[in-house]
Order: sequence, then C-alpha cells, then structure tokens
Amino acid sequence: MTLSYELPDLTGRTIVVTGTTSGLGFALSGALAAAGARVLMTVRDAERGAAAVERVRAGFEGPGSAESVLLDLADLASVRAAAADIRDRTGDRVDVLVNNAAVSLGPHARTRDGFELQFGTNHLGPAALTWLLMPALRAAGTLGRPSRVVTTSSLAHRTGGLDLTDLDWERRRYSPTRAYGASKLANVLFSAELDRRLRLAGDPVLSIAAHPGLTASDLLNNALARGNTWKARLLVLPDRWVSQPVAAGIRPQLLAATGPVRGGDYLGPTGPFEIRGPAGPARRSAAAQDPALAGELWHATATATGITPDPDA
Repeated sequence: MTLSYELPDLTGRTIVVTGTTSGLGFALSGALAAAGARVLMTVRDAERGAAAVERVRAGFEGPGSAESVLLDLADLASVRAAAADIRDRTGDRVDVLVNNAAVSLGPHARTRDGFELQFGTNHLGPAALTWLLMPALRAAGTLGRPSRVVTTSSLAHRTGGLDLTDLDWERRRYSPTRAYGASKLANVLFSAELDRRLRLAGDPVLSIAAHPGLTASDLLNNALARGNTWKARLLVLPDRWVSQPVAAGIRPQLLAATGPVRGGDYLGPTGPFEIRGPAGPARRSAAAQDPALAGELWHATATATGITPDPDA
C-alpha cells in the first residue's frame, strides 16, 4: 500500500537538514520552511550556505525560517562544533534531524580523521552528529509526538557488503561503487539499530530510514568534480534519462520526517524497482536486515568516532 499525504503545519518545529546547498537537501529545506518549520541548514562553505539560505527564504511566505550552520561531516571536530552550535541555538530542542548529506564515487580519498571518504562522510559523520544531538531530540519529543531521526540511504545499499575489519579499504582493492554501497548499507543498519535502542530506552524519538530512488540531484556531478572517475561518467547519462525530479525525490524523506510512520520504517519510491513514484515502504537487502551486523556496526562506529553512543544501553 502506498502512503501519500500533504505536509502538516510545522509551525514551531525545529528541523536540522544536512547537505543543503543544492539537490535534495536544498529542496527539503525549502519544503519544510514553507510548511512553517525553523530549518537549520548545514553547509560546508559559509558563502554558498548564505546564498542557499537566501534562496530558500525567497521561495515562501509565512512563519517558517531558515538559517545556516557550518558542518563538514568529513571532519569529526567540525561535527562536534556543529552539534554544540545547534544545541545552543535551539535551546537544546530539535524536533527532526534529517541526515541527508552524502558523497559518492570518486577516487580513493580520506576524511580529515583518516577514514575512507565515503564511509566517513556518509556514515560516521552522520552517526556522530545523531548521537551528539540526541539530548536535544529527546528533550523536544513526547510520547504523543516523538522527535525523529531520518537517515538517508540509497538503492545502492543492496550492492554493498560491509567488512567491519577493513572499513577504510586498506587491505582490499578499492572500488568506489562498492565503497558507496557499503556506506549506504551502513545507513540502513544504523537507523534500525538506533530505533531498537530507542525503543529499549523508552525514549520519545523515532529512527526512520529513507531513500530517494533515482533522483536528478547533484551527487554524481559532485563525484565527477572530485575525481572524474570512469564509473561516475558512465552513470551520469542513465541517471539523467531515468531519474525523477528533485521535487519528487524528496517525498520519502518528507514522509519520514513529518508523516504517519513508525520507528524502524524504511521508505522509498513505490514505483517499479523503487526508482520513482509515490513514497511508501521500501525493501531492504538481506544484509540490511541482519541485527547482529547492525549491533557490530554500532560498536565499531563508537570506536572509530570516539563518541559515546546515545542511547547507550
């Protein structure tokens, strides 16, 4: 069954969206602010961020608002600083965190802390941000209206295996596509494990994962800009031919962030092969349904980031 709905009135709600200068994150920010939310748009570049905020503000009238927060998910010091900034600005109350930002493909590169770039940016950074913002999410949630963490995965999670003994690709021959798939598999696993622990703790926070199907975002173009790999070039034309527009691609994330869903849900387009279509339940790979792997990833993430998980059972 397909789920569809209109965005509710979000007046008075505070929502953090990562990766907002273009693509899905920019469109999400505009839609949420237009519905009345205060949207904190995380950006890596202050100048580009200011321009994105102004474009969002110009796109609607009403009680909503938008502001930028500096955040580089490939730098754990930046993640800590951004989390502290968000908690200070919001009075330690965040209603929704949408972990949207990601990098894809490109040559083998590392984050500032030495992690493989895709895994570090797409999983470790968002996981760290989630844990650091959990006190604010918990404070804003109630049993009748829980706060939410939305983790953005991808159809590519089905192609990725997760080798917890070699997360930085030091022993294996590096594959940009497999590394991207592994990072997106980690997103689904982390979201599920987070929800399981939230339920055990009785916290008023839901954890939901979503993917945009094939959407004409800037993800592949950014990959070309970073390294111009042949795999990225090979994917660009099919991506442009088959992809749905960004306004359609954000529907699963919007449903996850504001709609009638349950903790632990995984959402995506409901058309053929989940490429496009109305938002609704999506299918996980077998690996993404492995609770043992999810628990092992949780602990490996804590070790890698040096951040205490929250909730910490």
